[in-house]
Amino acid sequence: MKEHLISTSIESRTWLIVPLYNEATVVRSVIAEAIKTFPHIVCVDDGSTDDSVREAAAAGAVVVRHPINLGQGAALRTGLDFALRDPHADYFVTFDSDGQHQVSDALAMVQRLEDEPLDIVVGSRFLDDRTQPGRVKKLVLKLAIFFERVSTGVRLTDAHNGLRALNRHAASVIQIEQNRMAHASEIVFEIGRKNLRYAEQSVHVIYTDYSRSKGQSIWNSINILNDLFIK
Repeated sequence: MKEHLISTSIESRTWLIVPLYNEATVVRSVIAEAIKTFPHIVCVDDGSTDDSVREAAAAGAVVVRHPINLGQGAALRTGLDFALRDPHADYFVTFDSDGQHQVSDALAMVQRLEDEPLDIVVGSRFLDDRTQPGRVKKLVLKLAIFFERVSTGVRLTDAHNGLRALNRHAASVIQIEQNRMAHASEIVFEIGRKNLRYAEQSVHVIYTDYSRSKGQSIWNSINILNDLFIK
């Protein structure tokens, strides 16, 4: 890995981990905006069949590729392993490639890791009313919250939010063995099992026309149900 991170700012000591699968339409603008704040971004292309790799690289991200689609959990683990090779990195943020997450929220979460005795900060859509998920998705997410509080002892208000900030310890010890959507439940379980110090941060998730056109909201709800009851 090339030498970098000569600054000591928290932004320069942070890697954004961005799973990527067929997001050529939006990923260049997402990365271009994020890289203004976080200069170190790794996109893990999970077998895309469009121009996602070219678009992400053109915006300035490092791109690591899976030759076939393995799932978001596998992409996160690959990205974390890559970023952990940087001895100067202290913080790691999991960040979606479709434009739903806000860079300002990610920075606020990393700042909390810097200022507070925390290992992981998890984004929550339900600490304020800025995010408006659909009724079906909200119901499923609330069900997930209840189930995972009971099964893990970790008290979160949003158990399946993909925006997370981890310090080096958390990024190193959390095991992600579920390749697909079950990784979100697995991360919650790992927080409890590894006795990680955690907190939530209010975040604004934007459900765009683009994400809705892909049917993402309803499919994610189905995937969450699959995580909870079929895995």
